[in-house]
Amino acid sequence: MTSELNQLELGTGLIGGLALFLFGMDIMTRALKQVAGTSMKSILARMTGNRFTGLIAGATVTAIIQSSSITTVLLVGFISAGLMTTGQSVAVILGANIGTTITAQILAFKVTALALPVLSLGFFVSFIARNKATREKGRIVLGLGMVFFGMAIMSDAMKPLRSFEPFLDFMLSLDSVLLAALVGAGFTALVQSSSATTGILIVMAGQGLIALEPAVALALGANIGTCVTALLASIGAPREAVRAALVHTLFNVAGVLIWIGFVDQLADMARAISPDSLSGSGIPRQLANVHTFFNIVNALIFVGFTSQLTRAVEWLAPDKIETADPKFAAKHLDPKFLDVPAFAIDAVRLEIVHLGTLLREMLQSAVPTVVTGSPLDVDRLRVMDRPIDLLHREIVGYIRQISLRSLPADQSRLLLGLARIANDLEHIGDLVATGLVTSARKRMEEDVVISPATVAVIKGVHEKVVEALDGALQALDAQDTDAAAQVRQMKARFVALVEGAASHQVDRLRSDAPKRLHTYAREIELTETLDDIFKIIRRIARTELGLFNEATKSETKN
Repeated sequence: MTSELNQLELGTGLIGGLALFLFGMDIMTRALKQVAGTSMKSILARMTGNRFTGLIAGATVTAIIQSSSITTVLLVGFISAGLMTTGQSVAVILGANIGTTITAQILAFKVTALALPVLSLGFFVSFIARNKATREKGRIVLGLGMVFFGMAIMSDAMKPLRSFEPFLDFMLSLDSVLLAALVGAGFTALVQSSSATTGILIVMAGQGLIALEPAVALALGANIGTCVTALLASIGAPREAVRAALVHTLFNVAGVLIWIGFVDQLADMARAISPDSLSGSGIPRQLANVHTFFNIVNALIFVGFTSQLTRAVEWLAPDKIETADPKFAAKHLDPKFLDVPAFAIDAVRLEIVHLGTLLREMLQSAVPTVVTGSPLDVDRLRVMDRPIDLLHREIVGYIRQISLRSLPADQSRLLLGLARIANDLEHIGDLVATGLVTSARKRMEEDVVISPATVAVIKGVHEKVVEALDGALQALDAQDTDAAAQVRQMKARFVALVEGAASHQVDRLRSDAPKRLHTYAREIELTETLDDIFKIIRRIARTELGLFNEATKSETKN
């Protein structure tokens, strides 16, 4: 009965400790993504220009969120949404494995004694704080405390194993490097966290249950097991996203194959660079150091072969013939981004640019259709509003999902501003589909012919409206306040054009041309609608100026 009780205590201790460890990692990661989401977005946006900055970006972002799998899953989402190419993602993926070694370095210290104080501090800060940012920082500390506490529970549960013969026999069997690597890969694939595997190995090493050599082999295997998460995330994703997951897998597998024959040498090197850790209790530090070493060296080796890695995964996952997505299909609104609101909001911005390109196509063809188009041309113009309406609905639905999250004030303001821009663009589409289409049908019913001279005047007004829309879309795409300011400064020139058109139309009203009153009415309708559209575009530019100026100030503070 005593034996059964001990086995039950051992099992519940190990499983319960692991559950606390993983739950703490989840809490900490979620809070880190909330607190550092904007920083991660900026890092990835600015540092993927070349392979070395991409390597640093991958290491930095993964050090922040403490999961190479999550970094790769985010990259899969970026590529699916068209925000990044496979080539750009390769160096980031290589750097991700460096960032995740920070966990091992922290856990190698005697952290279990700090578990309850850290957990208590994190709980009270997150419970008492009214400010969201402070509350999330408290959750980071809370999650870290749970990780430490989980390790403490596992450590206490494992103490009896030091005299448990079947377990000792199993550990002796791990002298086989390949078997140890397979066990490490299998366990990591099961829990989907290489950090959890590393944490358990450090706990076991601290209890004297495992030698350094099999621990190194198990850690190497964990690098393979962590690929499972990214591969699962790529199922059903576009081809380029599948390739990103394959890059992660190829890199990790090749890296393990390079070092699998040098486990003894890696262990000796770890002992040499950790001279104060010669006793059994020093194995956790040695393991952490060797874990960091081989991940850094692997990344530096493979960063010179990013082009070859890209070609390899393109060969393994070739392009397939796919049916074209309808125009209203969202390109950037990936559900994976919702866990990191900063990324989700940026996806909304890019999708609104997509919405704007559909609107520009409609606006570009509006005046020629209204002035001289056939009934078929007018019907085509009217139905061009349908994709705009459908995509606008997709954007609003995604914005709603983001808004259900608890957002800091700056992100809430940014989301509200983007919603206003999306609504303004959709309203312009309605003005074309209703006002201008109705005017075109009246022109045909009344058999009105607009003179070439008047067409030229209206064309000048129309070109200025399209130019303003281009500027507003450029400002939105590049988050460029200068482009938005230029749109705002177009008012004087545009007013002069409209007044010139009105003067010309009054002059034409005096002529003896047939159906002069009907013609004048259609000309005025067209000019006034273009004037209304221009005012909405200037309003969009004003919103952009407010958003991007505030975003710049926020980044400067951070």
